[in-house]
Amino acid sequence: MRVRVLAVLFLCSTLGLEVSAKDDEVLPYVGGEKVIIRVKVPRELAAREVEAVYRSTVCTSVAYDVDGNPYKRDGYRRLDVQSVREGDTEVLRTELPVDRGGRCRWRLSNVTFGIRYGETSQFGESVAHGEGGGVVVMFDGSNSPGGGLGIKVDGDVDISPDYYPWLSERFVGGYSKDANLVTSRSPYVRYLALSARRVNFEPVLHSAYLVSSVGPKIKRKGDYAIFHYSDGSSSTEGGGEPSFRKLQAIRKAAELESVK
Repeated sequence: MRVRVLAVLFLCSTLGLEVSAKDDEVLPYVGGEKVIIRVKVPRELAAREVEAVYRSTVCTSVAYDVDGNPYKRDGYRRLDVQSVREGDTEVLRTELPVDRGGRCRWRLSNVTFGIRYGETSQFGESVAHGEGGGVVVMFDGSNSPGGGLGIKVDGDVDISPDYYPWLSERFVGGYSKDANLVTSRSPYVRYLALSARRVNFEPVLHSAYLVSSVGPKIKRKGDYAIFHYSDGSSSTEGGGEPSFRKLQAIRKAAELESVK
């Protein structure tokens, strides 16, 4: 496993990511427990880059709240991690040391990974990669990337969520056409797994149930994107995303009809 430390030092307001270029570097793995991430990538999709965040309660920094009062904030370090394919399978494997030690006593806080569309030509010309397909697993009680509570899991994590393709077309603020993935909690599904040492992610892509949306061409109160579902129905949806519940119902009804 090769780990490339990002050269750019950054600050994330949600996580309070603080790094130092001096003596609190994340050290190479020298033994101990690991978390193993296994992602089975559907043939039509590609894997997202794995990003691991390590936290230190030793190398802290001082931050200020909205009233200007100082408080102590843990140190964080983000690493991009390279996955390795398991033989000739569709499974990508990533191994993350739980402890990286050093003066700062870095410990694994969370990991972000997932799937996305690697090739979008099937949706037409000039279609960009969109949102969805992300997974965050938190191994401690600190905030996850982007915020939000996680689904609590005892022990290891085995997840196999349903995903649907969503082709979105937007006009307001500049034209864009994106290939997205929709699941029960988009764009990221979050899990809180304090004792997990294995994470198995086997997404199920239902390509036959494409939902497309066309946004308004003029920004005007009361105008919303129209969503067109594979059963021929159309509707507006709260939150500006397709209804996952409706997608599930359409698929299950079609599958039930096919066995009659």
